[in-house]
Amino acid sequence: MKMFLISDNRDTQFGMRLAGVDGIVVHDEEALTDAVKKALGDSDLGILMFTEKAASINPDYIKKLKLTLHTPLIIEIPDRHGSRDIGKSINSMVSESIGLKL
Repeated sequence: MKMFLISDNRDTQFGMRLAGVDGIVVHDEEALTDAVKKALGDSDLGILMFTEKAASINPDYIKKLKLTLHTPLIIEIPDRHGSRDIGKSINSMVSESIGLKL
């Protein structure tokens, strides 16, 4: 199982590379979708990670991936810019996917 990171900054990408995780730095919507397509083309991919800021480039696209793909596991990780309220994001995803308000 492989992991892949899509980041908005080189520092996070470099740190994850030291841990053995390949990745790419993106700054616009086109680069983000190209990176996702490239990553999803690898059948060994088990976890696709996004920094929070990279995921905010196109949040609707990331949400659609989370709700429709069975594999790989898609997660957002905090980076040097800090962390947003992850509990709120989990609650909204559960609410949207199964219609249950938490």
